[in-house]
Amino acid sequence: MTHIVVEVCIDSVESAMNAIRGGANRLELCGNLGLGGGTTPSLGLLKTVYKAVESFKVPIMVMIRCRTGDFFYSESEMQVMLEDIRIFRECGVKGFVFGVLTGEGRVDVARTKRLVDASFPAQVCFHRAFDMTRDAMEAFNDIKKIGGISRILTSGQGFSVSQSLQVLASLLEMTGQTQDQLSSPIVMPGSGIDQDTIGHILVTLLPLGLAEIHLSAGSWVEGGMTFRKDGMRMGVGGKGDWGIWQTSENVVREVINQVESNRARGQATI
Repeated sequence: MTHIVVEVCIDSVESAMNAIRGGANRLELCGNLGLGGGTTPSLGLLKTVYKAVESFKVPIMVMIRCRTGDFFYSESEMQVMLEDIRIFRECGVKGFVFGVLTGEGRVDVARTKRLVDASFPAQVCFHRAFDMTRDAMEAFNDIKKIGGISRILTSGQGFSVSQSLQVLASLLEMTGQTQDQLSSPIVMPGSGIDQDTIGHILVTLLPLGLAEIHLSAGSWVEGGMTFRKDGMRMGVGGKGDWGIWQTSENVVREVINQVESNRARGQATI
């Protein structure tokens, strides 16, 4: 029987509490999740979330990403991320999420290793920069060679997990076939996982050793402002101007209920 860890990414205290009430086993803390996939959270957000969830003893991974956009970083951007890691480690952070690529679409082994070394002894997850690489199997092997990386978050290099099950199956099989499984990163599927898609994902990937899943369970909810100034927008505009990205407690709970139902049938435990 396989223990399935359910990680939920959040970018606010409200979303953190919703995820925990829904039954999340682990949180990934980001800033600006609804815009560009998330960035490094502020120190204030980090401290406030940690204080809010402290009594629940839920592990928290913290994203290190200095901006939206691609994952090819300048040296000054690397220095920003290294400094964020240093500051967050002083605050007691025990897990980080990041990834660096080359301009040619490969994992930047040297620069990623700098972030890994700066994070030690914290856990490290290589985030969905993995999905922007030119070849998933090549990227997996490059990440494995770096060492010190516990897991890889990936959609399977498609728009969503449901659309990329074949690639994810190949990655899980690769993990299971390695001689040194203890040093091989866990493959953690994430993107588009919700109450409507989790069933098929479990049926397909559980037999191959699926151990963790990742979801936001999030959507745009209406903000509190009733006044909306005509013709005005901030940045690219859209829902991000007036809405708030928020995790749904109910979606988290429904996903976990389906994982639990698999346990009842002897397929998984949570």
